[in-house]
Amino acid sequence: MVRGLSVLLLLVWSVHSYAQPEELEYAYPDVSVWTTERDETGKLKNPLVKLASELFSEAGIPWHAQDYPPKRMFANLRTGASKFSMLVNAESLLQGCCLVSKDPIALVEIRAFYRKGSEPVHSMEDLVGKSVITIEGYSYAGYLKVIKNPDNRIENNPTPSHFSAFAMLSKGRAEYVLDYSFPAAEVLQKNPISELSSSTLKQTYVYLILHKDYPDAVNVMQRLEHIAADLDKHKYLVSPSIAE
Repeated sequence: MVRGLSVLLLLVWSVHSYAQPEELEYAYPDVSVWTTERDETGKLKNPLVKLASELFSEAGIPWHAQDYPPKRMFANLRTGASKFSMLVNAESLLQGCCLVSKDPIALVEIRAFYRKGSEPVHSMEDLVGKSVITIEGYSYAGYLKVIKNPDNRIENNPTPSHFSAFAMLSKGRAEYVLDYSFPAAEVLQKNPISELSSSTLKQTYVYLILHKDYPDAVNVMQRLEHIAADLDKHKYLVSPSIAE
């Protein structure tokens, strides 16, 4: 009788746990490689939040989104205070604590923008001895370290925003602006610059990140990957065209 009751309670607990997955927090950085636009609260409109909404709705997982300064975001992901994210090149920074999806869900592109008379650049080596404008808060997928290395003789002119970066370029404060393609396209649609060209410096992929402590993490990640593969991601990740 006691054993039968124990089995029944276990079954009830299992059904309850399955029906109500643990709520997870989607942590994302408070600087965006996607947009310059902000909502009514002043937060950047991260399009991946909309993608996450569809992803978790299909998976039946309760969730909420929260932005953090990058260092705190990574700390939360390492400790499990935040269980989920969508990030570029995160495997080395989150090694051991998190699962990373096998396939990417988006592509991020770093571009160099320049005016007529400047040489096209396609690598960091092409920027040696040149002057650049960078936007504060970005690591540029490791490129900022290269820029700040005095051996490379790259004159760096940091500025607080995407808009101020292109304003500086239009005034000839430096030869090149380094920016991510999505926010750059928004700026240039509102404030076009004549005779402007751009070239790709780096493309890097965005992956799903899930903390290993989330219940049934391996199967949940597989489920999320399967759902993500069928989602129309382009409707969330659309930007105006930019000059080549």
